[in-house]
This record gives sequence, C-alpha cells and structure tokens, in this order.
Amino acid sequence: MFNFSRRPAAARAGLGAVLVALVAFAGYNIGLAHSPGAGVSAAQAAAKPVDTPRLKGSDPATSYASIVDAVAPAVVTVRVEKKASMVPTQFPDDDLFRFFGRGLPRQQRIPRQSGLGSGVLTTADGYILTNNHVIDGADQVRVELTDKRVFDAKVVGTDPASDLAVLKIEGSGFPVVSIGDSNHVRVGDVVLAIGNPLGVGQTVTMGIISAKGRATGVGDGSYEDFLQTDAPINQGNSGGALISLNGELVGINSQILTPTGGNIGLGFAIPSNMAREVMGQLKEDGRVQRGKLGVSVQSVTPDLAASLKLANTSGALVSGVEPGGAAARAGLKQGDVITALNGEKVADSNALRNRIAGTKPGSAIELEVVRNGKTETMRATLGALEASRERASSDDQGPEGRGFGPTGMAVEPLTPEIARELGLPGRKEGVVVRDVNPDGTAASAGIQPGDVISQVNGEAVRTPSDLRAALAASGERPALLLVTRENADIFLALRTPRS
Repeated sequence: MFNFSRRPAAARAGLGAVLVALVAFAGYNIGLAHSPGAGVSAAQAAAKPVDTPRLKGSDPATSYASIVDAVAPAVVTVRVEKKASMVPTQFPDDDLFRFFGRGLPRQQRIPRQSGLGSGVLTTADGYILTNNHVIDGADQVRVELTDKRVFDAKVVGTDPASDLAVLKIEGSGFPVVSIGDSNHVRVGDVVLAIGNPLGVGQTVTMGIISAKGRATGVGDGSYEDFLQTDAPINQGNSGGALISLNGELVGINSQILTPTGGNIGLGFAIPSNMAREVMGQLKEDGRVQRGKLGVSVQSVTPDLAASLKLANTSGALVSGVEPGGAAARAGLKQGDVITALNGEKVADSNALRNRIAGTKPGSAIELEVVRNGKTETMRATLGALEASRERASSDDQGPEGRGFGPTGMAVEPLTPEIARELGLPGRKEGVVVRDVNPDGTAASAGIQPGDVISQVNGEAVRTPSDLRAALAASGERPALLLVTRENADIFLALRTPRS
C-alpha cells in the first residue's frame, strides 16, 4: 500500500503525535568507566568480589571488537541522486482558497535531491541488500565501501511491500556478511547495529532484541514481521546491518518509532529470513511472487473473542472473502477464524498474511478454521498476488526502470482499501495513479498522484492493461480521460508519445 498526501482524518488521528521514520538503525554501546579504588571504603575493598554475569559460551562482555572487525567492512554507504519531483501544495481550509482552487490541490516543484542510506554486502561478487525506501525514485545510486572505494550500483530489483531492494556492483572478492537464521533470534539477545547515521561515517552501536513479530503499518510495508530493538538508530542507517554475536546478519535496519524524529529505543529491522527469500527472488527474476488466499483478515480482540465464543485471541478473523478466489473455492466464509496453517498455530492476522505471502503460488495448504464454535479443516490451493498490487507491472517500466509507463505515470488497480484511503468509498472501478514523472506527458496533462482514471474515450478501464490498450487505441488524437480527484470528476486530455 502506498500513502497519499490526502490521508483520511481517521488515519491521521490513529498515528497521533507519533512519527514513524523510515531510517537506518544504529545502536549504542553503553560502557561506564570504573576505577576499583576510587570512592571505595576499606570494608568494600576487602569484601569478596561478586561474580558478574557472562554471555553464554563467551568471555566476559568487555568488547565486541572482533565481531566488528569481521563484519563492518561488508556494511556500505549508499548514496542516491533523485530527479526533481512535483508534490501537492497544501492550502488552509479557507473558503477563498476552495473557491479559486475548486478543491483541486496545486503542485510545487521540488529540486533535485541527494539521499544517504546503508547497505550490506551478502556475496563476494557484489550483491547488496538495502531498503527500498533508500533507493526509491533514484536515478543514480553509488556505493561507498569502508576502504573508500566508490562504485556505481545497478538496481537489480525492488520490493516495496517488504521495503527491501537488491543492488549490484561490479567486481569480486568483496567482504561479506553471512546471513543468519532470524527464527532462532530470541528476545533478550544482544545485537549490534552498523550503518552510517546522519552521514557521520560508519558507526557501531549495541542493544538487545526487544520483541519479535512487530508490525508498524506505515510506508509501503505490506508484509511486516519486524525484529524490535533498542539499539539506537537514526537517519542514514536505513538498509544497514543488525548483527548477532555470532557475527551473522539477523536483520536489515528499517524504521524507528519516535515522537521527536530522533531515536528513543524503538527500532525495527526486517528479519534476515524474509530478506533472504526476497533477495533470492529479486536476483532470479527481478520481482517477488507471493501466494494469495483471497481473504481480508483482522486480528481478534478480546471483545471479538467473547462475541465469537473463542477461548483466546489467537488467530485471524476473516472479514471478507474474494469471490472466485482460493479461499472461496476452499469454502471459507466471512466470520471464520483461521487458527492454524499447515499445522502451525496462527498468532494474528499479520502472521497469517506473512506466511501466506511467503508461500509460493500454486501451493496446497491446510487451514484450521473455527466456525460457530466448531473447528474444521479446509484445504486450499493458493493463487498469485498480482504484481500490480505491490508495484507497477513490468509492462509499465519506462526506460529508467522507475515504474513509469510511456506517458510518465505509474498506475495500479483501484482496491476497496485504496478507495477508502482516497476518501472514495463508493468508487469500485478504475486505476489509481501511484506516481507521476514531473517531466512526462501525464504531468503536462495535469494528472496527479491519487487521481483515479475510470474511463478513456468513454470506455471503462479497470486494470493497467485496460489503460494501456485504450491509450494505444486513441492513435494520434489525445485520449479523453475521465478522472476522479477528491470526489470530483474532471476530464483531462492526454497524448501518448510516439516512438
């Protein structure tokens, strides 16, 4: 899912004053200097020393230098350059502005921008894991190693849904970090965060795993299973490494939760197992395939559990079933509670969503479902989640590979969720404009992010393919688009560039 500038009031209220920043993590190493003789009484000095706790299987935790020496060279700085962009200009809620602007947002041009993040070398031939939001929209990406070598990087693939991206630099013999098993990470484990916070240079910090299985619900992170850490992280550390005391990568630092914009000890890293799977698919074919069950689900609250006569709040409550989808064919109904998948318990809706997404399309699955107080077993064959739900389809990739079609706009089908986000709950068909290249013909025609295109030359469009076909059929004459913007319909004329 993507966020529009016109966020509904309920969503704004839900976030309150809390700011979730997409930044890289960096922890801090707390050490208190202590002189045994300073300020100590004779009785205390003569007392038998007390044994201090030790890390299991290791020497006393006096230094992490050997781990840092081994892994830090594989953590890189990612520098990006982004082209100019257009963003809506917000006006006061004033009748005069509404009259002259007729309710339509104006746009202002943001000049060319530079950005900075971090990344992790995972193969000796130059494949790098980083965050999608670090390189999103960039037309130039460069990677700087700790030995000061700088390389131009190719974007192999991006996955906004998990906020991961894979870069490639040319060469061999690069230092690497081994990818560990994040399922074995436990709450309380000590971890090191390495990255380039605020551009000060590579920094190593320390904390613990504070929680597992977290979801923040921001950005384009449709699939979230974060490791939470108190290792301090700040802007510039996005895409950096979260390292176990075994020297293995257990997470890609991604977000912080903060009311101030600075770190307060609530950081989130994408677990290494998710990163490994996404990286493998991006390297193989440049995109990620995810299974689709065809249900809308929500977590079970105590009140819902009481209403449904459930013993506890575990499981995912089915709030909607897609007609003709895998769930409908399997017999799932609205109000069912999915409590287990392939014999493993389902904790909540987020856990189910991640596990379904991590299963290949076409796979047969077994579901344990509670319906009217009785437990049933159902079997389903997963469909494939459309690529357009996660990013523009490959057919929409322009020469710069940024998801723009020939007219300079990226679109995706309108879903009920997006319609509600845009304040158009009654709109059921059309394609929504996800992004607009400010230098393209779509921008020149007045098309803006968040516009819903429902007709081209009087013919209904429901998918990106419908839109491409309708524009192509328009020939040399401008295509007449019916566009809904902030609950008002307008017509726009769009010319398709000719090759």
